[in-house]
Amino acid sequence: MIVDFNQIPNWCKLWVFPSNRKFYPQEIDGLKERIENFLTKWTNEGQALECSYQFKYNRFIIITVDDSEVNLSLKAHDTLTAFILELEKFYDIVLLDKINVCYKQGEFVQYKDLKEFKKMMKNKGVSTKTTVFDNMITTKAELENDWEINIMDSWLGRFL
Repeated sequence: MIVDFNQIPNWCKLWVFPSNRKFYPQEIDGLKERIENFLTKWTNEGQALECSYQFKYNRFIIITVDDSEVNLSLKAHDTLTAFILELEKFYDIVLLDKINVCYKQGEFVQYKDLKEFKKMMKNKGVSTKTTVFDNMITTKAELENDWEINIMDSWLGRFL
């Protein structure tokens, strides 16, 4: 059951799925419809889940679930993963690769292979003021405080 994103407590489980490309304007309505259809039917051991999502920068799918009164089963996790794999196939994108780097370049969000990003760092194509996205966060509180961070506050900062 979909609820307002702000209704989910900050300590609850959250996943960030970065796309290797921006979604095209003509894809966005269909993507949101697919996500909402999935979340409406998503269950844990037969019980409806209170969950929500955000779509940011036309590149990130963020899903959160109120797991404060329930332990999310392996089956519920697997169902989410299967859904994300379906999206990857349908839109010909990559959403489950969290090793690659998403960063801001001016007002735009870019996605680079880690090797390519390290080369950019070495060639001074990235500064100590660059904002990167930590897509490994796991709670709503981290989304607010630790998702968009300065590169020097991330594990990538040691390479500069």
